[in-house]
Amino acid sequence: METEMPSTGRLLIVDDEVAQVTALCRTLRAEGYSTAGFALASEALAALRPGAFDIVITDLMMPEMDGIALLRAAREIDADLVGIVMTGHGTIDTAVEAMKSGALDYILKPFNVRAILSVLSRALAVRRLRQENAALSLRLIGRTKELEAANHEFQAANRELEAFTHSVSHDLRAPLRAINGFSHVLLEEFGGDMPAEARTLLGKMSAQTHDMAQLIDDLLRFAQVSRQPLVKQPVDVTQLATEVLVELRAQEPGRDVAVVVGKLPGALADSALLKQVLVNLEANALKFTRHNDQAVIEIDGWRERDECLYCIRDNGAGFDMRYADKLFGVCQRLHSVEEFEGTGIGLSLVRRIVERHGGRIWAEAEIGKGARFTFSLPT
Repeated sequence: METEMPSTGRLLIVDDEVAQVTALCRTLRAEGYSTAGFALASEALAALRPGAFDIVITDLMMPEMDGIALLRAAREIDADLVGIVMTGHGTIDTAVEAMKSGALDYILKPFNVRAILSVLSRALAVRRLRQENAALSLRLIGRTKELEAANHEFQAANRELEAFTHSVSHDLRAPLRAINGFSHVLLEEFGGDMPAEARTLLGKMSAQTHDMAQLIDDLLRFAQVSRQPLVKQPVDVTQLATEVLVELRAQEPGRDVAVVVGKLPGALADSALLKQVLVNLEANALKFTRHNDQAVIEIDGWRERDECLYCIRDNGAGFDMRYADKLFGVCQRLHSVEEFEGTGIGLSLVRRIVERHGGRIWAEAEIGKGARFTFSLPT
């Protein structure tokens, strides 16, 4: 047996011709490889341990055990081993049989050092890839388990959140309904005996309970949007935007508003959620043009590269662009409640829905000259 301490590439060489083993070990050691040479396959297998060698080079024809059987036995001990067979019978049939047994390549006798080094270089690259793949597989298994555990925790948290949402919805609404009901009873049964200021305060209290109920509804709707599954389907956005306008304008039949709806590109989206986007943006346009004698709202859209863009423009109150970064935050308002009603949830809801579709939304405005909201959806 010829042996050398490990260096860069660790080679196990097996050939029943002792002189051949000795010569090959010395030649490859001179090229920087560490080598261990055996004339008997049984001795080579006895010396083999998982991770001890990178490559096994074996003669194909040996009396005790042929090279194919040796490769199979060696791979059972160390599945990452790369096998190379040596043969003086360089036929295609011999090579194919060796490949079927798990050999990466074969080298012919008599040896050509340059050819051997080229084969060894490829073999070491394959060995490294196998080890990296094995490590990656282990990490992937670990990561998969982590994700499964996280998903389980998420589902449990989601169930708890749904239960909490139901509790909040019921527990907060009940006292608000009672306050509002008692306020009406006081006004109806005892209003005549109350000072005007007391009746005014009761009216304000009733209005505040209504606003609080609306805020609860909006917050719950915002929380539910993140959990509601997207059901995407083709949507006629022109028709949907027009239907929303008809519904909203029916709530203020006396207003004179000039509305122009262009030909909007169709979208692949969740129709119910997209309607919420349009309801909020169009309702804002109607609300913030309320003080205009000649209110104008324009809705148009176009395709641009891999996006469909939709724009709702009005000539209403507008806002200061210095505070635009707050516009889509939860409960953020750029106008006082006395000027314009609302809870400050609508635009944050719009952004959440648009982003869940893979789109984006932004706004441009000028105080007293209106606002322009544009959002995109992937084509």
